[in-house]
Amino acid sequence: MKSTIYAWLQEGNISIPSLLFSEYRNLNLNETELVLLLNIITFIEKGNEFPTPEELSSRMTISISDCNEMLRRLIQRGFIEIIDQYSSEGIRFENYSVKPLWEKLIDQFMKNSKVSKEVEKKSEETDLYTCFEKEFGRPLSPFECESLGMWMDDDHHDPIIIKAALREAVMSGKLNFRYIDRILFEWKKNGIKTIEQAKNHGRKFRQKQTAKGPVKDESHQPAVPFYNWLEQ
Repeated sequence: MKSTIYAWLQEGNISIPSLLFSEYRNLNLNETELVLLLNIITFIEKGNEFPTPEELSSRMTISISDCNEMLRRLIQRGFIEIIDQYSSEGIRFENYSVKPLWEKLIDQFMKNSKVSKEVEKKSEETDLYTCFEKEFGRPLSPFECESLGMWMDDDHHDPIIIKAALREAVMSGKLNFRYIDRILFEWKKNGIKTIEQAKNHGRKFRQKQTAKGPVKDESHQPAVPFYNWLEQ
């Protein structure tokens, strides 16, 4: 019994990225091709870097000729390659390399990440428009929509920072795009790029304004200290 378990342990393990199993279909690989690639990787891991079609076929349910044809197609499609190696005695021999497979998998991962980021960005932008319309209490005008787009695309302000500038304008009782634009301009000039930096910057200005005394409010509304960005 122990010898059987030891023999099983001697077979070893191979490490395969789980991404290969979730993305092989997007790489235009079918299940048989995937298993063939896994067997090649297994042979390489065990020191046999150029398994024959006979050796590979013996582990699968395909014939030697089908295995040979599949290997040829995988090479043509750029999933594996045959590389020349030389021994210390100068003897030339061939090996399989699955580096092209990993490169394709990395490209697919990068593509997925890019799509994911684009979806996330689109969601943030939609949420940003919703926040502005909620605060303004009306749909934004074409000019205001264009201004929002310019802040993101031309000035490269993060939607989170634009929301922070909107909140600053609301707290200051200056809810208009010109005022918000000035806040963003000042923040960019001062190198403010994160929400925490924006909060600290606004807090310092309010503390400074509070130290000077409350702002007079003839409408008898509660006085709210604010920094007048338009006067900068």
